[in-house]
Amino acid sequence: MAVRSRNNVWLAPWEASNPAPGGGLPNYRQMVRGLKVQAAQSTALPFLITEVAPGHRNPVIVGQLTVSSILWGSALTATLGYWVDQARAGRGIVPTAVAMATDYCFQGLGLHRMEINIRPENAPSLRVVEKLGFRDEGVRRRYLHIDGEWADHRSFALTAEDFPDGVLARFLSSRR
Repeated sequence: MAVRSRNNVWLAPWEASNPAPGGGLPNYRQMVRGLKVQAAQSTALPFLITEVAPGHRNPVIVGQLTVSSILWGSALTATLGYWVDQARAGRGIVPTAVAMATDYCFQGLGLHRMEINIRPENAPSLRVVEKLGFRDEGVRRRYLHIDGEWADHRSFALTAEDFPDGVLARFLSSRR
């Protein structure tokens, strides 16, 4: 909760909001409880993004990544979302976490498609999908209610066949 609080202003333009007049969102504890229920139902995978600082032993929480809207059967697809502490942004932490989660979903769970939806003005997130080779599949008009209004999003996706050796392996080789 401390990391989220410290990053309220940084994350506000990208935060989901409730379109119902006067409607609110769950608090952090309620959100965690809901994610646990979805995880038990195999419709979501909530992850913390952690980092071990140089000279330290214990990891600290620097963000969150959630694989949600998991569809089984003939779809085998999911949507991925994330946030990171502003002080840690731009250091490759999020692309690494997204690559690891995508590889787990493809190789560990047998999912076929991963999708990420990003507001067109969110340059740091657009850079994440660019680094990882997600393909731009176009604009979804007024896709999600964000920061008090219906907002367009660009949709990006990968399928398991795009990088058979793994998204993380491709990302790490591109950094060398």
